[in-house]
Amino acid sequence: MKVSGFTFLKNGSTLGYPFVESIRSALPLCDEFIIALGDCDDDTEALLQQINDPKIRIIHTTWNDKMQDRGYVYGQQKMIAHFNCTGDWALYIEGDEVLHEEEIPQIRANMEKYLDDPETEAFYFDFYHFYGRPDQVGISGYRRAPRIIRNSIRSYAPDGLFFVVLEKNKQGRYPKARHAGGNIYHYGHVRNIAKMQEKINQVSQYWNEKPAPFPGYGDIDPAVLRPFTHSHPKVVSQWLKTDAEWDFTPSPDYKLTKRDKKVRLKLKIEDLFGIEISKKHYIDLDK
Repeated sequence: MKVSGFTFLKNGSTLGYPFVESIRSALPLCDEFIIALGDCDDDTEALLQQINDPKIRIIHTTWNDKMQDRGYVYGQQKMIAHFNCTGDWALYIEGDEVLHEEEIPQIRANMEKYLDDPETEAFYFDFYHFYGRPDQVGISGYRRAPRIIRNSIRSYAPDGLFFVVLEKNKQGRYPKARHAGGNIYHYGHVRNIAKMQEKINQVSQYWNEKPAPFPGYGDIDPAVLRPFTHSHPKVVSQWLKTDAEWDFTPSPDYKLTKRDKKVRLKLKIEDLFGIEISKKHYIDLDK
């Protein structure tokens, strides 16, 4: 069995991504790792070279800055990296996401178990979306998503986040997936506040939006926050000390939006019936 890993990057240092830690966390699982690297104005490429692992292959790309429709340029870059993968399975991981070293053996075992089962097209992960500081998570968004795809099926990425399988030329569906046996540790919303502002400044154009001042992480409904009581991956320990934001205080002036109220209602329904109803971009084979 051969496993490919892939991601895309542009100005990872400027935007405060723990991308080196992300890639290092995936390398023990992968036999090759493909990086679609856009033109950078910082030391991103130099830091990638310093990883000094023969599994890594960098593909230099040019971003289409005229593509400003719902972040589709991310889907384009994701596909460039994916289409250069040669493994049986392809693991997609973003520059602010990390795998836990203790979970790697089970993830690989699951890929080996279902290698010859064509019905299993993908594997999904549970997500820890850290918010405000690394000892708490937010639960208002997606909580599970497929990040490993069978590399022999016709799939593409209409957005940077998920996969669509093409059974017919003009029709697509979400992949049939099983649980990977691990988690994705997502650190994008605990990066330094100044780095988050720079990220907003640079990526807003790809969503056809004007950059807005980032008020800090305090503008959030506290009802969607939960304490994180598990261990972080070892590879990210230094980044958490030096680059993560730890100063978090909920804003007393924050007013609930319509979306916040809908999320609160959803959480009450989940608690009442013991179910989990977050949005999913896969067909669950484990049900």
